Amino acid sequence: MRRFTKTVIGLFGLTGLPYLAFLGLYFFLRPNRSPAEKDYDEEPAVTIVLPTYNEERIVEAKLEELVSLDYPMEKVEIVVVDSSDDQTPELVEEFFADREDPELTLIREEERRGLAVALNKAYTVASHEMVVKTDCDSRIAGNALQEAAANLADPEIGAVTGRNAEALGGSKVEEGYRDVQAYIQTLESHLDSTLIFHGPFSAFEKDAIVPIDEDSIADDTELALKIRKGGDRVVFDPEIEYKEAAHSAFRKRRQQKDRRAMGLIRLLWRQREILGGYGAYGGVVLPFNWWFMIVSPWLVMVLIGMATLGGLAFGGPLGLVVPGAVGGFVVLGSRENLGPLQTAYSLFDTQVSLFRASLKLLSGEGDGTWEIDEELREVYR
Repeated sequence: MRRFTKTVIGLFGLTGLPYLAFLGLYFFLRPNRSPAEKDYDEEPAVTIVLPTYNEERIVEAKLEELVSLDYPMEKVEIVVVDSSDDQTPELVEEFFADREDPELTLIREEERRGLAVALNKAYTVASHEMVVKTDCDSRIAGNALQEAAANLADPEIGAVTGRNAEALGGSKVEEGYRDVQAYIQTLESHLDSTLIFHGPFSAFEKDAIVPIDEDSIADDTELALKIRKGGDRVVFDPEIEYKEAAHSAFRKRRQQKDRRAMGLIRLLWRQREILGGYGAYGGVVLPFNWWFMIVSPWLVMVLIGMATLGGLAFGGPLGLVVPGAVGGFVVLGSRENLGPLQTAYSLFDTQVSLFRASLKLLSGEGDGTWEIDEELREVYR
């Protein structure tokens, strides 16, 4: 029993200590300034890339948002790459029919071949020096282009992403995770570069863009990683804000979270050769993300399993206390009733998705297409 207890405690420490170390590093460095040398006098021409698929209920609201951004529209072009089988492309053309600015380029794809293929095509036709990618089912702050341009004015910076300032639909589970993620990405950006780039808003230097894998399901992060491999830093700026919808319920979150997790895990594996290189990016940032996304989820599940089996072996039916406690934690957390432990549940929920994602990848799942969550789409109407 003593050896078993020591093993469980050791696994718990092995799982949690890297996070505590990273948290300690954050508070030691206290990165309270921008990771870039911003220049707000810079106002480059911008291409906004908007991939669409059956967005007829929300595309007009997204386009209205884009043309209302606090940026001179004569310096903006919008590239819509569409693979819809509804009225989305017709609505896009109608929206721009009587507008001089911004200029529209509409790319119609004959068939849906995945987001990465669509983005590669859109990036190729983008004509301006700053390229911004955004999603139809998100909302970005009015000053987002200005903040991105100020970051990219730093010659060391090749790409910048922002933070989810509000989870549309009011998901405290997602907000808790994104708050922790913002701390981590801020620290990563000050150490060197961040890993994860976010679909609702990511901005890139046009000259730094390279093709992404056609089967990618982590397209924004993959492009940022490849830009870092090319020599430029890629950073997270919390002053660039966007809003994105998310679920709180455990089962409903799985589609959205699991797909993202699959993309990130596969990307880390495919790019494993850069571990240890590229300064603090390969020496600190990537090892931590490997731990969080690949190692830690398995340790968490092993820890729960061992604690359950040990409880059953030594306590009989009392061993069911462990899975019962985990189940109660999940129920209360998904209902946002954990109070100060809600953030811990948000992290646990992410570990569940990462574990499920690794199993799906091992079974051969994962392509570049995605299923629309109609319930989340209602938030944007």
